[in-house]
Amino acid sequence: MIDALWSNFLGTSPPWYKRAILAFLIFNPIAMVLVGGFVTGWLLVLEFIFTLAMALRCYPLLPGGLLAIESVIIGLTSPESVRSETFANFPVILLLIFMVAGIYFMREGLLFTFTKILLGVRSKLALAVAFVGTSAFLSAFVDALTVTAVIIAVALGFYAVYHRVASGFTPHDEDHDYTDDGKVDVHNRETLENFRSFLRSLLMHGAVGTALGGVCTMVGEPQNLLIASKMGWDFSEFFVWMAPVTMPVLVVGLTTCVAVERLRLFGYGAELPEPVREILADFDQRESERRTKVDHARIVVQGIAAVLLIIGLALHVAEVGLLGLVAIVMQTAMNGVVDERRIGHAFEDALPFTALLVAFFVIVAVIHDQHLFTPAIDWVLSLDADVRPEMFYLANGLLSTISDNVFVATIYINEVNSAFQTGAIDRVQLEGLAVAINAGTNITSVATPNGQAAFLFLLTSSIAPLVRLSYVRIVVMAFPYTVAMSVAGFICIRLYL
Repeated sequence: MIDALWSNFLGTSPPWYKRAILAFLIFNPIAMVLVGGFVTGWLLVLEFIFTLAMALRCYPLLPGGLLAIESVIIGLTSPESVRSETFANFPVILLLIFMVAGIYFMREGLLFTFTKILLGVRSKLALAVAFVGTSAFLSAFVDALTVTAVIIAVALGFYAVYHRVASGFTPHDEDHDYTDDGKVDVHNRETLENFRSFLRSLLMHGAVGTALGGVCTMVGEPQNLLIASKMGWDFSEFFVWMAPVTMPVLVVGLTTCVAVERLRLFGYGAELPEPVREILADFDQRESERRTKVDHARIVVQGIAAVLLIIGLALHVAEVGLLGLVAIVMQTAMNGVVDERRIGHAFEDALPFTALLVAFFVIVAVIHDQHLFTPAIDWVLSLDADVRPEMFYLANGLLSTISDNVFVATIYINEVNSAFQTGAIDRVQLEGLAVAINAGTNITSVATPNGQAAFLFLLTSSIAPLVRLSYVRIVVMAFPYTVAMSVAGFICIRLYL
């Protein structure tokens, strides 16, 4: 029975990984008694990051969820703190549940549109810049997770079409398991690896683009809205205050994209393999020939839903998740999707990540209850006013690579606002620190999947294991962007503030 329980524990994960998780679970209560909540809290944070780093070995919800449950049991946080943290992020949960499902029902139209773009633009460099630029523009008005969901849906569609053909199936064979490379012809293996590299680079360009655009406007990221409300800035004021930092960083980001593609550094530069292009071109031609009026009507409905969705998101007529639900209802009703099982498939990709995010909120609650960031906050607030903005920028960026950037921004903006209310700083200093906080939590946090929800979503999505996009690979591929954008942001804050 013991052998059976051990075999079932975390399933097919490597034995050393199982032993590591078990050791964490045994050691944490002991550490709580011996060294207290502060040190144990930091150990828990590092352990949770480890589960994220090993996402391709075992989905992080399982080991991360066990660590989260244990943190409540041993008193690192409380159910009330977890409830508070989860409810505070309820709009994000709504977004993941409904918006990603809404994008699922647009996949036919998205694949149609992006296939035309992919086949029409033969230059990989132009395609990469287009992905970064388009993602940045959309993320300035639309939530980054929504943009990331679109990119994932497109990449998954391309991968599925080629993998079916490379395995000897038809491009439309829905029963084909494209997670299994066993049936891929040996002559197609190298092409498949090159195609994976090509898709990885586009996914990472798109993910970085969401950060470049998200920092620019008050609706780009959740923490931007919070900072804008504390400062009393409207949409245009927020953009103007941030522009001296965000516009140069945007230029640097696009320049970095060109550099890594040209020089083929850090995993970038892979071209679309010609056999894949031929298969996609043939697929597009066959789709066009077999498309009926009903099919055209379905794509038109998806296109209208997408346009209305973008307008609704840009104008913020309702919560993002509720707009996703509207998109689901519109598309299923108008396109005849009336089977509950077909509707249920739309939620398969998002719900595991939603559960993981709630487990992550438990870790954030631990950070809050054990005051893990308090020493760093107190140290930065104690610095001279002349160096405070750039140090705020660096401290926010560093902490955002460990924790959620929304959480970090919330703590810092509340602290500096309290300092302003008590007269410790004046309005000019407050505005400068607000700019530094927003820039730090958005720009530097691209270093790891921990800080950017879009990166974490990409890491735990169904496309990540298919294209071999691991935690370490994301960190490596984000590295040139992290360095270039962070340095540019630091220089701008130093000169501007």
